[in-house]
Amino acid sequence: MQPLDLSIVLLFLAANTLFGLWHGRSNKSTGDYFLGGHKLPWIASMFSIVASETSMLTFVSVPGLAYRGDWTFLQLAMGYIVGRVLVSAILLPLYFAHGVNSIYQVIGIRFGPQMQKVASTVFLVTRTLGDALRLFAAGAIVEVVTGWSLPVSIVVIGLVTLIYTLFGGIKAVVWLESFQFGLYLAGGLVSIAFIMNTMDVPMPELLTRLQAAGKLRIINPDSHIFTNPLAFFGAFFGGALLSLCSHGVDHMMVQRVLGCRDLSAARKAMVGSGFFVLFQFTVFLLAGSMIYLFMQAAPMQKDREFANFIVHQLPSGLKGLLIAGVLSAAMSTHSSAINSLASSTVNDLLGGRATLGTSRLISLAWAVLLVAIAPLFDTRNEAIVMLGLEIASFTYGGLLGLFLFSRSSMKLHPVSLSVGLIASMAIVFLLKFLGLAWTWYISVSVLVNLLVTIAIEATAFRNKQLESR
Repeated sequence: MQPLDLSIVLLFLAANTLFGLWHGRSNKSTGDYFLGGHKLPWIASMFSIVASETSMLTFVSVPGLAYRGDWTFLQLAMGYIVGRVLVSAILLPLYFAHGVNSIYQVIGIRFGPQMQKVASTVFLVTRTLGDALRLFAAGAIVEVVTGWSLPVSIVVIGLVTLIYTLFGGIKAVVWLESFQFGLYLAGGLVSIAFIMNTMDVPMPELLTRLQAAGKLRIINPDSHIFTNPLAFFGAFFGGALLSLCSHGVDHMMVQRVLGCRDLSAARKAMVGSGFFVLFQFTVFLLAGSMIYLFMQAAPMQKDREFANFIVHQLPSGLKGLLIAGVLSAAMSTHSSAINSLASSTVNDLLGGRATLGTSRLISLAWAVLLVAIAPLFDTRNEAIVMLGLEIASFTYGGLLGLFLFSRSSMKLHPVSLSVGLIASMAIVFLLKFLGLAWTWYISVSVLVNLLVTIAIEATAFRNKQLESR
């Protein structure tokens, strides 16, 4: 990096740190620390959701998907909008009616504290693996643009993020994520503008070239919907279910809207985020396609296409801005993960019995664990964004089943629910072995959860009746 680039990056890191420390003054309780006192504006929450769910995987992997292929990834994003509408209609009213600090408290209210802890534990394991992968992706890109080793890159990202998250709490996380979202989205738009200016070719002509090369295809009519995760029906349906789960039964995402003033504001933030995600994916797919033309389809390492473009093609100043965008994308999800993991630990496992100081110590412990796990991932054979979505699909179906049962009037015992949950996760390993596309994991696993739980409950009930006779 040139001195100008380094100055931009250092200013960005310092501003993030100071903003978090400044926000820390207003945190007087765990309610402030984890939910912002229910005073978060819905627009800030909406941008925070977008930043949390996409972040580094978008910056790293989505341009690479377009560089190597086409735009069929957008089929998932179309389904995301449908999934968020369902969350707003089905699950958000439930959370606001009970006034919970953690969504898994709904499970506890309905089925007892042990099932609440089980659901929370599933979330903690899934979120830890998923965000360790995202931190790995961030470190891999920082390694490319700075020349640092991968472990050093991961530690630097983790340390800077920890400081503002540890002291600022959810308010600092949400406001900084809103800014970070704007910064890394600007990075994608700046890259597109730079390529257009450098190539001196009008956008319509560039799009015509991409269309002729088959790079702009959005709908994949492949009939192998059960083996190809990007065949249209499987991608759209799978995207809707994935979004229903990720934004309805994953505390990290729902935590942002729980901090809103009321249900109406929460619904605006939730549904609006779906449209912004679609727009964001479009921008980064276009950036990847433009880089494909600019680099004349030169072979590059998977998921490093955008980073290599930034390092080797952008001039000083723009390079610093894009590197700040890289760091923004890296830190947004990591900060959300730290805060949500600590929130679920305090409210679900510890029953809400923790001081503000203890909550910060728990945040510190989760941050250290994520940094320790991140270097263990090996993603050489699969796009990082796809692996991240696949990890979530292993457990989301089981969690969705629990929340659907919580809305029913059925009398269910913790043993039946636990066996159904375990069966829903076990079936996914079988599905993966059989070669079923990951976009079907959630639909099959939630169905297995419902059927196994009901079957065990019915069997146990009949046995009790027979014994009573």
